[in-house]
Formats: sequence, structure tokens, C-alpha cells
Amino acid sequence: MINTFRERFNLDFSEEKYQNFLKELNKANNLHITFRVAESPIFVSKEFKHRLIDASNQIIDYLVLPDFKERTKKSIPNHLFVPNETAHTHFLALDFAVVKDTQGKLTPQLIEMQGFPSLFGWQDFIASKFQEHFYCPEGFTSHIGLSSAQYQTELKTFLRNGHPAENVILLEIDPMKQNTAIDFIVTEKITGVAPLHIGDVKRDGKNLFYVKNGKKVPIHRIYNRVIFDELEKRTDLKLAFNLTEDVNVEWAGHPNWFFRISKYTMPLIKSQYIPECKFLNEYKTFPEDLENYVLKPLFSFSGSGVIFNVKKSDLEVIPELERENYLLQRKVHYEPVIQAPDGKVKAEIRLLFIWHDNEPRPTLITNLARLSRGEMIGVKFNKDKTWVGGSVCFFEPD
Repeated sequence: MINTFRERFNLDFSEEKYQNFLKELNKANNLHITFRVAESPIFVSKEFKHRLIDASNQIIDYLVLPDFKERTKKSIPNHLFVPNETAHTHFLALDFAVVKDTQGKLTPQLIEMQGFPSLFGWQDFIASKFQEHFYCPEGFTSHIGLSSAQYQTELKTFLRNGHPAENVILLEIDPMKQNTAIDFIVTEKITGVAPLHIGDVKRDGKNLFYVKNGKKVPIHRIYNRVIFDELEKRTDLKLAFNLTEDVNVEWAGHPNWFFRISKYTMPLIKSQYIPECKFLNEYKTFPEDLENYVLKPLFSFSGSGVIFNVKKSDLEVIPELERENYLLQRKVHYEPVIQAPDGKVKAEIRLLFIWHDNEPRPTLITNLARLSRGEMIGVKFNKDKTWVGGSVCFFEPD
């Protein structure tokens, strides 16, 4: 979004460099990356960086309200409530579309929010590889106020919380079969915390353990990456431990916060950085201009079940008792801000926060970016396109 640096990057870019970049991404961790990696990072001006921070602070002001848990108690399905909830989330992800406001200035608009971890390991890795293979302006950083080494130390300290690495697990369903497996590998390299399939967690009363080399290894802390939406679909799994059971373990990312900070929370917060959105059951009559809205189920992940071109029949078919589980959100119009060699590309920026115990607010430490030429950011809207996919922002220093 800074023209001089964009022009320099594009002049320096070649398809050969990009293919070498991809080869090294796959080779470095001996794993083929299953999602598309974009050809370019985003260079964010300090002016837009501060708009992103301002937008985040307005949202966080709501999350830190003393009665936030009371306001969001209905967000957690009764059968998915997990005991021993932490005082606040440990992770926060805020997804912002880059749009133009009525004065023609670029501004962020919140698309999604998650009280759940994202690709904290991968984003450090991909940022370093962009810097190795392509032009990046001097002084620009992907981590907020941290070098890569400092960031890795912070992530390791935060995830382990004083425990030996073997007693902390990254919990997932068949982790090495997930699209995010590369993040799990990088996270283990940085922190020592290894991924573990939920089916391999054993239970002895209220204590958890796993077996390694024939020995029982106690689990003291869980870095949770399990999505309930996926877990409920896996009826084939035989589990000795269910997430909803009361066990003696610390949570790095308690599962309840996946629901408390989610699409459910967006209609509760009033900000110029959040597009108009309401729960479907709050409408007495549906808007006439439904083409300007997106329908989102509250309890789904990665765009599952989203209807982009909404028709009245899509709403009427939803039983009234289930409408509280859907959100109608006014569309935002992504502004094509990234100049590719063959046209302009849209962008979405995810700011990633960690929230230390006993700290009053979460801390912004890194980011994720996604580029798109399609109607939406997701993969199905960007098939067979170039200069789209996962990326990272480098921010101009103050």
C-alpha cells in the first residue's frame, strides 16, 4: 500500500524467484504446503497501521468489560461448555478487510474475530522467507515491536508457561493431516511443543497423559487447536478424553473462548470499524436489499455455510427457533490496493494478539494477510488465480 516500495518489489519480482521461494518453503520442513502462498507480502504504511491499532483498541475495549462473560454466556452451546474457564482468552485474532471510507481514505472493516490461536509459528517462518527471497524495505517488520528472535522467545515462553516442553501439547485432530500442519511443525521447532492427536490423549482419573517410547508422559498444559465444529463431525474417533470433561490441566487457549469471541460477538460491539450486523432472529422483516448482505452461521469455521448472495428464500427456510444461530452482516467492498503485474488485488489483514495472565489487555505481536481477486477471500473464490493466497504484512516503522 506504499507505492514506491510496491513498484520496487514488482520490478524485482520474477516467476523464477517465486518458484524458488515455494520450493524452499516446502523443503525447509520436509512438508508440502497444501494452501496457496501468495507471490507478495503487503507493505503497510504507518498511517494505516495506526488505523488498524485504533480499530483493534475499540474492539478490545468491549472485550475487557467486567461483565463480558455475562454478555456472552449464550454464545456457548450447553453441550460444549468446558470447565475451568480462564479469566480471559489467551489468543485473539481480528480479521480486517481493507476498504475505502466515504472520504476515499483506506480504512479497516472487521470481518471476523476469534478467541482462538492462528498460525503463530508459520507467520514468523514465511516472513523470514519473504525477506530472504524478495525485496523488503529496510526497517519494516512483520512482528509488532519485536525482532524474529524476540518473537520466538515470547511465543516459547507464552506457550510453555514454565513447563517442560514434553508436558505441554499442541492438541488437534489428526494434526499432520490438517492444512495447518506446517504451522504445527514450525511451532514445535520454535517452542518444543509437539502436536498430538486428540485420540492419543489418555486419562487416569482427572489427570491426562500420552505414551512416548513406552512411557507415560503427564500433560500439564494444552495449546488447544481443536475446533468443535470439526470434532463433532468425526464420529469415527474413539476418545479416552473429551474436551468437556473436568481434568487437571492448564489451557493455553481455553475452548470456551472460541465461542465467546466469534461472529456471536460482532453485533454486540458498536464501532465505525464494524459493518452493520444483526442476529437473524432480531429481524421483524428482512432487509429489501439482501444482495448487500452476507448470511453467516455462528458456529462454523473457515467460511463453512456462508451464503454470499443472499435470497429471501435462504432466510425463510431457516426455522425461527434456529435463527438466533445466524448472523446477517452487511457486505463490505474490498478495495483492490495491491498492484500486481496484471492488475489490482484485494487484501485482508489479520492482527494476532496474545493475552498474558493477569494483564489488563491483549498484546498485538504479529499478523497474517490474505490476498484475493475473487468475490470473497476464501480459496473457492480464487481458484486458478495468481497473486492470491496466504501472506504477511510488513509494517512501516514509526
